[in-house]
Amino acid sequence: MPELPEVETTRRGLLPHLVGATIIDVTVREARLRWPIPAGLKKRIVSRVIHGVARRGKYLLWDVASADGGGFLLCHLGMSGSLFATTASVAPVKHDHVDIVLNVNKTLIRYHDPRRFGAMLWIDGAIPTHPLLDRLGPEPLSDDFDGAHLFRLSRNRAVSVKEFIMNAHVVVGVGNIYASEALFGAGIRPTIAAGRISRARYGLLVAAIRQTLTNAIAAGGTSLRDYVKADGEPGYFQLVTMVYDRAQTPCRVCNTLVKMIRQGQRSTYFCPRCQH
Repeated sequence: MPELPEVETTRRGLLPHLVGATIIDVTVREARLRWPIPAGLKKRIVSRVIHGVARRGKYLLWDVASADGGGFLLCHLGMSGSLFATTASVAPVKHDHVDIVLNVNKTLIRYHDPRRFGAMLWIDGAIPTHPLLDRLGPEPLSDDFDGAHLFRLSRNRAVSVKEFIMNAHVVVGVGNIYASEALFGAGIRPTIAAGRISRARYGLLVAAIRQTLTNAIAAGGTSLRDYVKADGEPGYFQLVTMVYDRAQTPCRVCNTLVKMIRQGQRSTYFCPRCQH
């Protein structure tokens, strides 16, 4: 599913099309997403100017304003969604659920989501507060995220370190692929209880998470199934992973065969020699 690198890549790709543009029309073909699209969304956002697009975890927040006040369009790509720029001359296909038409160059932003697990919701006000956002942990690329934060929250926690860093209340955006990759980068076995890891090793893990996410963003994210960037092209991080999806192939560092296990109904990949 799209995680932080994919959402950040989407945000960056959409920015040139969105900032300064006015929304002139909205077409909703399918409102039954994970959180249904509000019936009055079109009335809320048509004629509004887009001032910017921020990201909070895996949520995109379009900062829009009109003569009667500001607000935010909250978008989530769910498990299989993508937002990309196109034009009205390109006919919608199956699972193209929403078109947001802009006043510049006949551009429209199309939301495609085969599994319909995403969201497109409205937030009133100048500050984006919403129950979906209020309990999220720090951004992993921000100064608020450090080894001391992970060490403090992990005390007396028996849950595995991989599941711990994938908890959005602990830190946002560290999905399954990036958790496996970051733990490899830090040399930490994913099955170790979070409460058994030292402050120093959490410092290494924070650095590895940041590096992993930065590299993934630079590669345009990971395309395993449905995800494409805002320009319709796939991401390429899956081509350079160190352990993810490489079970029974030699570790790129020590040549030991990479192992795959199941944790919390998800596949976990690690090197038995490099990670301890």
